[in-house]
Amino acid sequence: MKNILWVDDEIELLKPHIIYLQSKGYNLTTAKSGDEALDIIENTSFNLIFLDENMPGLSGLETLNIIKDKYQNIPVVMITKSEEESIMEEAIGSKISDYLIKPVNPSQILLSIKKNLDSTRLVDEKITRSYQQEFRNISLQLSSNLSFDEWCDVYKKIIYWELELEKSNDNSIDEIISMQKTEANSQFFRFISNNYEDWINDNDSPLLSHNLMKEKVFPHLNKNESLYLLLIDNLRYDQWKVIEDKILKKFNVISDEMYMSILPTSTQYSRNSIFSGLKPSEIADNYPDKWLNDEDEGGKNMHEEEFLLDQLRRNNLDDYKLSYTKITNIDFGRKVINRIDNLKHNHLNVIVYNFVDMLSHARTEMKVIKELADDDSAYRSLTSSWFEHSPLIDIISKIALQGSKIVITTDHGTINVNKPSKVIGDKRVNPNLRYKQGKNLNYNSSDVFEMVDPSKFYLPKQNISSKYIFAKEDLYFVYQNNYNKYVNFYKNTYQHGGISLEEMLLPIIIIEPK
Repeated sequence: MKNILWVDDEIELLKPHIIYLQSKGYNLTTAKSGDEALDIIENTSFNLIFLDENMPGLSGLETLNIIKDKYQNIPVVMITKSEEESIMEEAIGSKISDYLIKPVNPSQILLSIKKNLDSTRLVDEKITRSYQQEFRNISLQLSSNLSFDEWCDVYKKIIYWELELEKSNDNSIDEIISMQKTEANSQFFRFISNNYEDWINDNDSPLLSHNLMKEKVFPHLNKNESLYLLLIDNLRYDQWKVIEDKILKKFNVISDEMYMSILPTSTQYSRNSIFSGLKPSEIADNYPDKWLNDEDEGGKNMHEEEFLLDQLRRNNLDDYKLSYTKITNIDFGRKVINRIDNLKHNHLNVIVYNFVDMLSHARTEMKVIKELADDDSAYRSLTSSWFEHSPLIDIISKIALQGSKIVITTDHGTINVNKPSKVIGDKRVNPNLRYKQGKNLNYNSSDVFEMVDPSKFYLPKQNISSKYIFAKEDLYFVYQNNYNKYVNFYKNTYQHGGISLEEMLLPIIIIEPK
């Protein structure tokens, strides 16, 4: 039962209100003065206090200040006959929870109680009920033959409800949405397996990595203004949603869409394809001195600016002035803040920010980071906290002052892996946990999407018997040597390279300053 203290020098006149609230299940205690109220509060815990503003002796505002000094967490509702703005402002400045003008009726009082005591429960119940209704709709969608746009819609709905339920204190529904996301990923894997070969061969495909610049960036180039492309490496759609509000304080959204990462969903393949405008095997053929295969030593994304310059030339845009900046640490990020003013003279400014990818890898390797980001909710929270205190938010703010548009996107996402899948291969097989490429691979075919002939999928073929395999859902590949050790080490880590909603369906947002 909720305990409520009502303080009013004319408390006898409020007897009908008190009886009404008692009939609703609330426990009411009364006091006729501020001094009496403070004595009662010392010995009894209260969930809410109704406080009259105009009382002889210790006034309502004086009583309020004492209560807030000693008992900050008790919500106080101020009740007054006066509508003077100065009194309202003083009460609000003293952190009251509500403000009512006399005469009050029982419904007003009850509404104020529910707002302050029951709102969390009522919101939780409403969110849970709403999701339960939406659960059936999403399930029906998953059972149908969805298009790419419909898959984007389903994924957005799942993330929306995941974030809404995260606000709730009701954990009973968490397992249900987790199971629905697992089912969605299972169906999405079939969708990709059935369509990917056609898409990568340009047959009625959704927007893929290699067409991203041509379709979503180049059309916004203008000789009279500066355009920024901000690529935040490894940024999932749900991570975008938790930093979105911080960005949109200063920007309006022109478009909010999704595109699909090519396979493998890894930086080497997806980001090189974005900047080159080519599929991986085309990059390897056109730039044999710049493309490195999985087993080759050296950085595999070292030529993005050159690739982009060549893509601009192929699209007859080589007279547009370009800058390219890659930020991999906080010190350089701070230096870039001071360079933004000089970039306004360029037509296209590309900024690649690598923190989120480093965060996912650090979480695998460092126990303290793993504990801080134990699940998707915590991982999102860590991303939000990083962004709020990173140089990136200052960079975006300076761009807003310039009045320039920004295209915000990423190259691939990441998924929390939990189920091991055994793979056997020779020493030259790549170490990625979500895709493997090489020869003499032995694996459970039901766990993977196979590319027996990589050339059909525009992937480099390193020898005549090379193939690629991609993990489905939340599987991760583990070799049979030291199997149990690596199963335990990589379980509940964030990996990318395979096929999942989280890795493949990516945000592309175009914004302009308010």
